[in-house]
Amino acid sequence: MGRDRVENKNYDKKSFKILDLNYTDPIKRAGKELAKDCVCFANGGEGIIEIGIEDKETAPPADQIFSDRNLPQKLTERISSLTQNVFARAEIKKHPNGGEVVEIRVSPSELTIASTTDGKYYIRISNNCVPILPDELSRLFNDKPSFIWEKRVTRNPRDRIDDDKIRNFLLDVRNSDKVSKHIKEKSDDEILEHYFFVEGNFLTNLGTLWIGSRNDRSRLSYSPTIHFIKYDERDQKIRKDTWDEYYLNPKELVEAILQIPEWDEGVEIPDGMFRKFIPHYPKDTVIRELLINAIVHRPYTQRGEIVIKLFPDRLEITNPGLFPVGVTPENFLHKSVRRNEGLAKVFSDLKMMEQEGSGIDKVYEVLLTNGKSIPVALQNDDSVTIIIEKRIISTDAIKLIEHANKDFQLKSRELISLGVIAENNSLSAVEFSNKLGLSNQTNVTKQWLGNLLDLGLIKSSGKTKSLQYFVNPDLLKKSNFKGKTNLRRIENHRLKELIFQDVKIYQPAGLGDINQRIGREISYNKVRKTIYNMVEDGLLLKEGNTNGAKYSISPNSSK
Repeated sequence: MGRDRVENKNYDKKSFKILDLNYTDPIKRAGKELAKDCVCFANGGEGIIEIGIEDKETAPPADQIFSDRNLPQKLTERISSLTQNVFARAEIKKHPNGGEVVEIRVSPSELTIASTTDGKYYIRISNNCVPILPDELSRLFNDKPSFIWEKRVTRNPRDRIDDDKIRNFLLDVRNSDKVSKHIKEKSDDEILEHYFFVEGNFLTNLGTLWIGSRNDRSRLSYSPTIHFIKYDERDQKIRKDTWDEYYLNPKELVEAILQIPEWDEGVEIPDGMFRKFIPHYPKDTVIRELLINAIVHRPYTQRGEIVIKLFPDRLEITNPGLFPVGVTPENFLHKSVRRNEGLAKVFSDLKMMEQEGSGIDKVYEVLLTNGKSIPVALQNDDSVTIIIEKRIISTDAIKLIEHANKDFQLKSRELISLGVIAENNSLSAVEFSNKLGLSNQTNVTKQWLGNLLDLGLIKSSGKTKSLQYFVNPDLLKKSNFKGKTNLRRIENHRLKELIFQDVKIYQPAGLGDINQRIGREISYNKVRKTIYNMVEDGLLLKEGNTNGAKYSISPNSSK
């Protein structure tokens, strides 16, 4: 039972009001919403719903009691009648503060796809329940075996465990400050069971992968192998290293890749009286996180190796398998769906990867603070490729972000947002959302901007579709920023003059043509709004309908 939990992929809380006990049939009224949530959890892995905790609270009222002790049974039956391939069980539980909640525990739908009885499909992504689109159903069905792969029991007996690997694993667990004291005090066998490495006298797939013998690991279906290929300026291979002999477990694989000497290469940039070293590809953050992400997220039911390609101008990491359902190349920064929860848990507990949802954030943060562009994700027919550019876009951006972070100790998302805006000089709200793969909801944008506006680091102009974000000019001056100037933030009176002079030369002129000539970096909506105002003010004449309208100088214009 959860204690002061935060809503996430496997936990949701509901207000007591969902069970409107003054209504004639509160179970019938709440059933559809709960059925939908249970379908989400069943398709997403598993989950717990606690009823009786208000939205802004972490615990129920201390005196909360459910008078109807048959309520859990009624809820269980109602959910069952409204869903297919869902196993959910409700019961009344007491919170540590004394108040009661109704806990609904949902089991994973391992080999089938859960749905509501009216044929609707949903999945839990982070802390949201989202519909599954028709073209995603087949992908989810194909993904199902990979979600349960790691806990499947093999025929590999426990007496074939690699002594060195189990010794090192147990030592790592007991030395990690991310592992609770309760777990560290368990016996060796209990720790192996806790991490789903063994069941009875046999190893699981996950156990074989981490502590099994080399021969047993080689017999696993598609145990991870890694290829590193280096290319010259003509895209010709000049070196290839492979790790495909199954001697190494996942941790050892990561440590071996991090020893590649190219990760120590970089450039020095001026930093006042000194020089600052900027690695081409920071190995302890960018390389480590992307490599572990590839190992954790790949489907172990699909053939293919992880391929690292190093070109003179970029790095490409290709992983077999597509993104999980709900994750796309556009939103992979902030959407986290793990195919291999057990493997992710081990990496996390051994302090080899960031906590859930923050690993890719860290990659973005490090790249932007090093003046580089954000990663590009490509989804191919049967693989995903992440591309990192080598070049530094702006050394001035490095100084600006470093200066701002020194004064205000910014959060990760604030650093990312500041870096994206600084690199582009100015961004509309829509462009900002698109850069980070966010929904165009105001509250989502505010979450990423954090306190940047309140601290005065970022300023805004315009409203709704014309809303623009730009770095505070005072901060630019203070950090001696010499970024490229453009027309994104042109003042209204100057924009009017620019439009007037363009129309004077090219009249009659269409809106799109005007925007093209005066500068595409100026928002189309801003140009359109300014032209409409100029028509109203009698400066321009409009001919034709809205879509094909042409503009010319008004004879009444005083200019």
